[in-house]
This record gives sequence, structure tokens and C-alpha cells, in this order.
Amino acid sequence: MLRKVSLGNLLLIVGTPLALGGLIAYFTNNPTLNLAGFFYGIPILLGGLALKAAELKPIAFTQPTSEAVLALREQQATEIQKQLRQDVTRFRYGQSAHLDDALERLGLSPIDEERPVLTGIRETETQGNYTLILEFDSPFFSVEDWQQKQEKINKFFGPGIQSEITQPESDRIELALITTPNP
Repeated sequence: MLRKVSLGNLLLIVGTPLALGGLIAYFTNNPTLNLAGFFYGIPILLGGLALKAAELKPIAFTQPTSEAVLALREQQATEIQKQLRQDVTRFRYGQSAHLDDALERLGLSPIDEERPVLTGIRETETQGNYTLILEFDSPFFSVEDWQQKQEKINKFFGPGIQSEITQPESDRIELALITTPNP
């Protein structure tokens, strides 16, 4: 639940009335409320503004997850898949894009302006296996560029995962992370 709440908004909601109350108390010559407003309200308000400036909004699911896929997730999802899903579906602070470090390590982000942008995720089933699909807007990297990195992607996302890369439309890439059955 708290993953869906913006800390920046929360601090702004708390800090604004405190700071305004302190300002009003200052002009009405009420020193007790003045101190509380200035010493608590202004720092909270500034903290909220700072978080809001560094906020990265969560990525939405592009289609609802069925009950069958939820059951598969509980049974088969690897720790990496769970971590990825949780990280991209919550507010993040101090990052310029979701998965920016991962894309850089995979060689898919030479500069920030060319980095593929994660636009959505969804969960499905592929031949009885849980699949987490990451949907990217990738105008600077073709599907061939992604496929050249497929072995590196498989290693990066860890054991128990096989990747599939598809291009549903121009400038769009779907990276499917499919759990592999245990031997």
C-alpha cells in the first residue's frame, strides 16, 4: 500500500499547512505557533519539494493479471522477477529512469538520451511458466541490437530465467523474462 504513496506529496500535504500556520502566527504575534510552524513546517515543506523534484513515478500494469498467473507467480517467480516487479511499480527517488543501471550494464544505454524507457509491465504465462514482460520504448535500439544482448540479459537476470525479445511495433520492444523449469 505505501509503495503507491508519493512521499513528496505526503510531505507537501503535511508541511504546507504547518508552514502557513507558522507564517500566520508570525504576523499575528503568536510566538509558540510561529516556532512550530517555522521549525517543523518549513523543513518538511522543503523536504517534500525536494522529493517531488527527484520523484520517479511507478510503472503501470498494461493489462490485469489473471488469477492463474498470480498462482504461477507465487509458485515459480524468481527473486529477481519479484524484485523487478516491486521496484518498477513503486515510487523511486533520485533515479532518472526505471532500470537505468541495468540497461547501462547491458550496454543498452550509452547516454541518457538514447536509453530505452520502460513504459509498462505485464504478467503472463508462457508454456506453463510464469513470465514477466517489460515493455520498452526503444527508438535508438533495434530489436536486433536487443537480440545481440540476449545472452548477456539471460546472465544478468540470473539463473532460472530465459529471455525472449520481440518487437510488437516500431520503436517498441518487449522483454519477456520467463522462468525456466527446475531440472
